[in-house]
Formats: sequence, C-alpha cells, structure tokens
Amino acid sequence: MFSSWGSLAYRHRLPVLITVLLLVVAGGIWGLGVFDRLGQGGYESPNSEAARAQEVAAEALGPTGGDVVVLYDVGDGATIDDPELFHRIRSKLAELPDSAVDGITSYWSTPQSSLANDDKTVGLATIDLSGDESGKTASYERIEGRLDVAGAETHVAGDVPMQASMNQHSKQDLAVAEAVSLPVVLVLLVIIFGGVVAAALPVLVGGAAVFGSLGLLRLISLLTEVNTFAVNVASLLGLGLAIDYGLFLVGRFREELAAGAGTGQAVRRGVSTAGRTVAFSATLLVIALASLLLFPQSFLRSLAYGGMSAVALAAVISLTVLPALLGVLGHRVDKLAVPWRGKRRESGSAPARGWYRFAAAVMKRPLLTALPIIAVLLLLGAPFLGTKFGTPDERVLPQDDPARQGIEKLRAEFPAMSGDNVRIVVDGGRTPPAQPELDRYAQRISEVPGIGEVRPAGSGEGVVVLEAGLNGEPFGERANDAVDEIRSLSAPADSEVLVGGKTALNLDSLRDTVDVLPWVAALLVGATLVLMFFAFGSVVLPIKAVVLSVLSLSATFGVLTWIFVDGHGAGLLNVTPAPLSVGIVVLMASVVFGMSTDYEVFLLSRMVEAREEGAATPDAVRDGLARTGRMITAAALLLIVVTGAFAFSSVTMMRFIGVGMIVALVLDATVVRMVLVPALLRLFGDASWWAPSWLRWRRRAGASGGDPGTDSEQHRPRVPR
Repeated sequence: MFSSWGSLAYRHRLPVLITVLLLVVAGGIWGLGVFDRLGQGGYESPNSEAARAQEVAAEALGPTGGDVVVLYDVGDGATIDDPELFHRIRSKLAELPDSAVDGITSYWSTPQSSLANDDKTVGLATIDLSGDESGKTASYERIEGRLDVAGAETHVAGDVPMQASMNQHSKQDLAVAEAVSLPVVLVLLVIIFGGVVAAALPVLVGGAAVFGSLGLLRLISLLTEVNTFAVNVASLLGLGLAIDYGLFLVGRFREELAAGAGTGQAVRRGVSTAGRTVAFSATLLVIALASLLLFPQSFLRSLAYGGMSAVALAAVISLTVLPALLGVLGHRVDKLAVPWRGKRRESGSAPARGWYRFAAAVMKRPLLTALPIIAVLLLLGAPFLGTKFGTPDERVLPQDDPARQGIEKLRAEFPAMSGDNVRIVVDGGRTPPAQPELDRYAQRISEVPGIGEVRPAGSGEGVVVLEAGLNGEPFGERANDAVDEIRSLSAPADSEVLVGGKTALNLDSLRDTVDVLPWVAALLVGATLVLMFFAFGSVVLPIKAVVLSVLSLSATFGVLTWIFVDGHGAGLLNVTPAPLSVGIVVLMASVVFGMSTDYEVFLLSRMVEAREEGAATPDAVRDGLARTGRMITAAALLLIVVTGAFAFSSVTMMRFIGVGMIVALVLDATVVRMVLVPALLRLFGDASWWAPSWLRWRRRAGASGGDPGTDSEQHRPRVPR
C-alpha cells in the first residue's frame, strides 16, 4: 500500500502538492479565530459529588463569589471609609457598563464587615459578568482597564481574570516558542543534512502542520469546549513530530538516491519504508491521545482533540506534501550544500562505522550494560511514588502576574473568600433541616481533624450551605482525609449532604481518573502489542517495547516530581512548587508512551530489514543501529529544541510539559533505545524474533514494507565493520 502511494504521489506530484497546501493554508487562516473561542477550566469531573454540590449551591444561592473580585488597598495611614475615597470608588464601580456587568456587591454599596479587612485598609467588590462561560472573558476585557481608583492600589482576582491572563500568556508563549525553535531547528537540519534545501523541507512540513492544526481546532471548538492549552499542545506535537517525520523521509530519500535509485524509485522506497514508520508512529500516538477521551474531565478531552488533530495532520502532510516535493526536487534536494560536506559524510559511511562499533561494544557485555541502566531508571522514578496531585491554581502563573498577585492578596486578606474551604451543602428538599439539628451537625464537622471554623454561607430553597475552614494545604493528605471523614458523618434527618470545594473537587477528579486508568493502560498496551506485532512479526519485541516505555516514563515522572513538587531546582526554572495536575500527568503519559515507540519502530524496522535479508541476530542489531543511530539522535535533538522552547513558558503547566519532554527524549532516545535495546536484544538472541506457530502466518517485514524483488535494498552492502 505504501509503495503504491509513493508511486502515486510521485506521478501526480504537482496536483498533490498544490491541493494539500491550499487546504492547509485556507484552514490555517480560518483557524486564526480559534483564540477567541478558547476556554479555561474543565479540570473537575462533572458528575462527581463535589461538582453536584457546586451546582446545587449555585441553584439555591445564586452567584456568591463573583466572576471578578476587586480589592482596593489604601495602605497604612488611611482607611477605606475616607469620604472622598469612598465616593470615588463607588462612582468608579457605578460607571462600569451594563453590557458587561450583571451585578456588583461591594463594601461601598453595602458596608458589610465581611467585605473589609480588620483594620479597614482593604475593601473589596465582587462583580458578576454578563454572558456565558465563553462570553465572560470578553466582558472582562471591557472593564479591565476601568477599575483603578486614585488613592488606592487595585488588585484584581477571580477565575475570569486568571483565565484571561492564562490565555494571554499562552498566546505569547506560543509565538515565542515558534519564533525561537524554528530558526534553531533549521540551522541544526542544515548541519545534519549538509544542505539548505534538504534542511528546509522538514521545517516547511512542521510549519504547515502547526498552521493547519489551527483550522482543525477551530472546527472542533464549534462542537465542544476547547481549553486554551490545546493550542499549545497541538503546536508542540505538530511542529515536533512533523519535523521528525520529515527528517526520516528526507533522510531515507537521500539514502536511496545515494544508492543509485532514480527519483521515482527513491520516493516510492522512502514512502514504503520511512513513510510506513511515520504512519505507524502517528497511528499509535493518535490512539494514545484518544485514550484521553475516556476520562470525564473536559480539559483532558479538549487536549486530546488538539493533540490528535496535530499528530494526524503532521502525518498526512508528511505523507503527501513531502513525497510530492521530493519528486519535484529529485537530486536538487542536495542543492545549496554547505562547503564542509564531503562525499564520505554525504553517504553516511563514517558515522555508520562509528555506530557499528558502538553497537558492538554494547553487545559485548550486554548484562553488565543493561543492569546498571535499569537500576538508574528505577532510582530516578522513585520520587514519583510520593507525588501529590492538585487542581491548577494561580501558582501556574508567573509570580509577577497581576492576576496571581490579586488572588494571593485575596487569600491573605480574606481567607474565607479564597475558595480553599470545604463547602457542605445540606439539601432538605423543600424544607431545610431544623436549626438545632443543623447546629449539632456543624459541631460534628468542626471536630474533624484538619477542620477549623464552620460557619453558614447562605440558604435558599430548602438548601443550607456551610463553609468549613481547612488547617493547612488544601491538596494535602490531611485535607483529603478531612473531606472523607465529613462525608462519612450521618446527615441531618431527611436531608442529603453533598461535600464540595476545591479539595473535594480535586479528590473526586483524581479518583475518577484512577478508575479510568486501567482501561487507558489496556488500550495503550494492547494497541502497542498488536501494531508492533503486525509491524515486526514478533511477540517478544512488542513486550520489550512496552516494558521499556513504562520504565522510561516512570523515570521521567520521577524527575518531574523532584523538580516541580519537591522544589529541587525550582528556583532555576522560576516555578513555584505545587502539586501536579493529574490531567497534565495523564496527557504527558499518553504522549511520551506513544512517542517512545517512534524511535523504537524506526530502530527495529532497520533491524528487521537486515534480519529478513538473512543476517544473524547480532549482525542485524549492529546493522540496524548503525543505519539509524545518527538519524534517531538527530531527531531527538530536533524535538528537544522544539519542546525546549516550551520549557521556558511563563505558564507552569506548559513548562512542565516542555521539561518533561526534554527529560523523556534524553532518556528514551539515547540511553534506552541506543544502549538498553541493543543490549537486551543481544541477551535474547534469536528469541527476539519468536512468535508462536499459529501466529507466524502474520509474520512480515511490516516496518520495512519493501518489495525486495524490485528494489536495490536487497543488494545494499553491509555496513563496514
């Protein structure tokens, strides 16, 4: 199939090239409007007890916290009761447009003690914005610059300002990451390929994949909620994978030309070998990302849509535009060569000999090589056993961000409004519970370890809402135990109790995620085993790939826990240590697991080719590593550059992904694939290719996919020893 597609792409290269590029450009231009449709949130499980508590309280009490909280701080030596300042603040709030504001509650309209701090130096106003969830951001933008008052320092807090700030940082980070990474990638490709034309092709494919993914994301946003981080994830995956795919295809095409093939034959051979690897890699990664759709959180589902769109588009462009371009260029792919590129470097024989000797050295003492590496990977993964999970809060923003500073100010001056409390919703139907019984229930709650003051937060329509303060970290084990113990208390007679709040939302989301994880793991492992068996005709190779991917993944998360949760080196990265977002961890696990097979497939495909040509296992392993070592190292380096740009993101979640991808690539593409895989295959020997007799009819050189009877591949000389 891939061989036929390669021939078709070559014969109709101009129509294929023009059609696909026009569709990508048109879709990308239309997709620029996606930034106005992005949302924030969706981290909680919508059907959990905590989410239902939030809904019942909102229906009974109406808006209570406000979309925007404005704090006016007059500093020492003055108070918010100063008549002139009092008038200025009240007038400023009254001037806000009705089209953007549904209601305002403030100290200067209803002077309640709860709306001012103890020494009356800070007062606050809560603003309910007009519009639905997506429209509130636009309403906030209309009032954002109209809140400052002379004589007071203004701090703005709330979910909507934090969402607006995260959207702004995401746009800036995306632009900076692409502006920095693309030129660096182009320079590295020139060095790798030794020519400007060949180097420009993967960058062209990467840019087209990122631009086109905007159109797909906007289309998806018309049908469902899309989180603001979906664009960043799509950019990271689309750009990185498209460049890697381009590197594999262009490299194989030039290799075929150097072996004496004509342009059409080189295109066909490149698509049937490297193109098959690209399709396999993309399929497995799309399946890995599709597993996120099993989780209840809309945040994860929107990231899945973005990631799947970017990966699929990167593969489609790589398998259509790139073969067509290579067919147009032919031998001109080597034009604008750098002066230092010589014939030996062009053919790749020198680096092949180096990798051949490296593989021989690794396999000389395979057990002595493999055991220390496995021990180190297990040691690196140990910190992940004690990690903490939490919902993303203001700490994901930079320390100097106004929205973060406003939320921290609110937490310091008005802890009751910080959102860290446990919310207990007592629903008595049409009749609220009797006050004496409610008082006894509140007393039992206050006796729970880790719980502070319990106070009424409001009532309505037979529902009474209580707020219970937490002593300590809202995402710690003590807080989780407090929520569980409150839920175990007997409810007042004829009443239903729902326990909500930030801690409960996070706890329920985490437990729902854990419940789904076995199904996700089964999907990932099952897809990997099946696809790799069909690719290589071996049972042992897929099992080894899964085990090594899990080992590499655990080591990656151990390093990330050590930095982002435990705080080691957090100052150097300018991040605030905080519990990990379970959604980001699941996303990273799916992406890294899928991508870890990318280099595995590229490496094993060449080993299988050698094996199919009659090589013994040690020779096949050496031959495969010699032919792919330089390309895999180059691909990992390029992807590190792309993801490394996101490691400097101003939003901690994107920085977590960027640093995590760097760690995963360094471990997986070098230590695991280049050292551990050859060592283990040498230990397994001929058992590496084993399959039971009843499955041998499926054995095929799926990754090579060639037609050995008509290609020069069967006559390819062995790598010099």
